Amino acid sequence: MAGALLLLAAPMAYAGGDGLVRREVTFRGGGGLVLHGTVLSRNGAPGPAPGIVLVGGSGAGPREEYRQEAEAFARAGITTLVYDKRTVGYSRLHVDFGLLADDALAGVRLLQSRNGVNARQVGLWGFSEGGWVAPLAASRSTDVAFVVTIGGPGYDPLRTQAWNLATHLRHQGVGGPFRRTVAGPAARFMASTGLFPEAGYDPVPVLERLHRTPVLALWGDHDTQVPPQESARIFREALARAGNRHAVIGFVAGGAHNGHRTSDGFDRIGGPLFHGKKLGELAPRYAQTMTSWVRAVAAGHPPASTAAPAPGQAFATTPVPDHAWYAWLAPALLLLGFAAYPMSALARRGPVLRPVRWLAGLGLLAVVTTVACPLAVFAAGTGAAAPVVWGRPALWLVVQALAVAVVASACVSAAALRRRRLTPNHAAWLRLAPAGLATLGFIPWAVWWGVAG
Repeated sequence: MAGALLLLAAPMAYAGGDGLVRREVTFRGGGGLVLHGTVLSRNGAPGPAPGIVLVGGSGAGPREEYRQEAEAFARAGITTLVYDKRTVGYSRLHVDFGLLADDALAGVRLLQSRNGVNARQVGLWGFSEGGWVAPLAASRSTDVAFVVTIGGPGYDPLRTQAWNLATHLRHQGVGGPFRRTVAGPAARFMASTGLFPEAGYDPVPVLERLHRTPVLALWGDHDTQVPPQESARIFREALARAGNRHAVIGFVAGGAHNGHRTSDGFDRIGGPLFHGKKLGELAPRYAQTMTSWVRAVAAGHPPASTAAPAPGQAFATTPVPDHAWYAWLAPALLLLGFAAYPMSALARRGPVLRPVRWLAGLGLLAVVTTVACPLAVFAAGTGAAAPVVWGRPALWLVVQALAVAVVASACVSAAALRRRRLTPNHAAWLRLAPAGLATLGFIPWAVWWGVAG
């Protein structure tokens, strides 16, 4: 909307002792939402400067998280807007990349309207989730002069997150079977139920539309949240198909997912604290690589396409089918089968076989916990897998014990039925059949979910 071009209040400017001028701004993003940010520029910088808007990663994303990057760009003479990410229309269960792209474009228009900024040389920087959003915004508007990404994912969000979780579980000492459960059946369950927002968003068609926009795509060589080798290949191939002659693919030595210093991708070295955790200081040459590239583009000399050799990647990602309806249908049928016996017992008179009742109860509990344990990792992060015992989350050991108890209870129930020598009563067998079928289905289903591993 037109209001996105206008500041809602006169910006407050203040100069720091670091030679930078900071101006607090308020502007309207997608859907007219009021956003708050800071514009940083170098004090006394001559002439119209290029501009860049920083698009953050997933989560709440206060601007303070990207202060180091904003200051690095500003010190290099690039006027920078960093803003607080929206909390309206964005949550763990609802993400709209199109809306986030509208926010980014509103930021571009804000910088274009400022004195001292070259309106034709304003671009976007996108980190992680911003690596989906920034290219999308650029594909929608010719106002975006260039795109820089750090840790940009080449795959859809669900496949990327499954790899991220498996990587961090491996670091915690969790063995392969449970990691495969998270990246396989659990991810398919998330996709089939719609619990994961923007699960199937494909960045490739967007990248293929960036045929004229210079792109600098970087990954930390210790990225543990986005598969760097696979993502870099996808960016390179998609931009090549687009005919983009100014796509530079590179890697930050000693850099984590965010391009900050790390020893292994899981720690951060130096830098400020953010929500009690170290952000890490910018990795050597990370800022220089970005700022020198932006200045070259702004000077009318965008570097030609190149691709640096990719670092190693511990393991490959796992594809997640778009419509794996069986992922939710199978557990739903198992729950119905095990629940049928106690429900029919409430509706009918007559003796209830205690072993079958135990079988039904244990079956219900086993199905629920089998699904809930890996889904808790998606919902709460890999901390939900702690403590780890014998290469498995402790809760997963409980799940495995329940699966054994279901099989044992089925054997006891079968023996009890044989001892009773039940006459072939049609009604009685109708009551028993669902539990028996559920037990037969539970065994291969539990194996597929990795319970036997």
